[in-house]
Amino acid sequence: MNMFLIMLFCLELTGRSGTDTKISFWDSRPRKGANCMNEVPEEQWFKDAASIHLEYVRLACDKWDTEGRDFLLGDASDYNGLVKKDLEKLKEALSWADKYGLKVIVVPLSLPGCRWMQNNDDKHDMRLWEDFAYQQKAVQFWTDLASELRDYSCIVAYDLLNEPVPELRTGIEEHTVPGEAGRFPEWYSKYKGTPRDLYLFYQKMIKAIRTVDTETPVVVESGFYDQPSAYWEWPEKLEDSLILYSFHIGEPYEFTSANNFRSGGKYVYPGKIPFGSGEIWWDKDVIELYLRPFSEWLKKNEIPVNRVVATEFSCVRYNKGIEKYFEDVLTVLEGKGFHWSFYCFRPDGWDGYDYELGTDRLGQDYWQAVERGEKPVPPRKDNPLWEVIRRRLEVKE
Repeated sequence: MNMFLIMLFCLELTGRSGTDTKISFWDSRPRKGANCMNEVPEEQWFKDAASIHLEYVRLACDKWDTEGRDFLLGDASDYNGLVKKDLEKLKEALSWADKYGLKVIVVPLSLPGCRWMQNNDDKHDMRLWEDFAYQQKAVQFWTDLASELRDYSCIVAYDLLNEPVPELRTGIEEHTVPGEAGRFPEWYSKYKGTPRDLYLFYQKMIKAIRTVDTETPVVVESGFYDQPSAYWEWPEKLEDSLILYSFHIGEPYEFTSANNFRSGGKYVYPGKIPFGSGEIWWDKDVIELYLRPFSEWLKKNEIPVNRVVATEFSCVRYNKGIEKYFEDVLTVLEGKGFHWSFYCFRPDGWDGYDYELGTDRLGQDYWQAVERGEKPVPPRKDNPLWEVIRRRLEVKE
């Protein structure tokens, strides 16, 4: 066998070619990860993440301290280049990930003209979806960032924006019933070619990124907070060959959210829970139904399942039935062959998503220590809730 044929044979075995060395991470088998949206980046977090067999982390840095108004951006209202000190802090965190063998998806929560709600007095910043000028600034931001990060082998994807909502305040319903997506094509026909055209925005963004980085995969999220059915807005899949299609699953929100436990835990899973304009019984079959339009869109566009990432699934740990909910969500995701990452691993803010704590509240002694300015270690331990995730992390397909 001549050398050329040997090289082709080896490339076929590894799934790698001259420009897809990073995409092979995703193409080889379903990957399992977690979100990191902590306020303070620490090396110990990455060490701990590796110790539980996470394969990748979805890293957001918008909560990190910065001398400007917005991390990396300087000011989301007036982007004029990356903030050097912020970039150095991000690169330090990437070095920790690389040290412990973790792959990384880099994801901003803010872009020029689209400041993250939690940094914007809990108000949606819609300028990105109303003015092409801000979109050009956003394109420049990602071009600058990709130029700086393209040589980091630990980075296996750029996630362009967390949970875009160009549909907001246009009259379209966020949800109707599980399995229905017909309202999205009609909405797109009205807003095609405008700043609210997310598909067009991504085309511009990806084209610009590819002028500086031809290897790193790009994660795209659908509209209405990365709702899986919202892909039906798009006329077709994106042309770029290194695209990962993301979706988030935190439905039914009236069960999974903090509102549920704060109101006394009215809704339990499985059970009858509000969704859209009514109440329906939510269980594993309905989760399957909820994802059906997305699965049909993937099939229509001939997108393989190894190019799909459930980049977030979540539920406040106090909500009754969370163990069964996570078991059903993960069973459905794994049955489809999707990559997944839970929200989130060892958060340094609110404890409601720290599943290693189980479903019990933290005691008075813990919170009194916090009030004294101490940093008590949360009482993480084996528990039925964490076991749903933990046992899956230890299995490599």
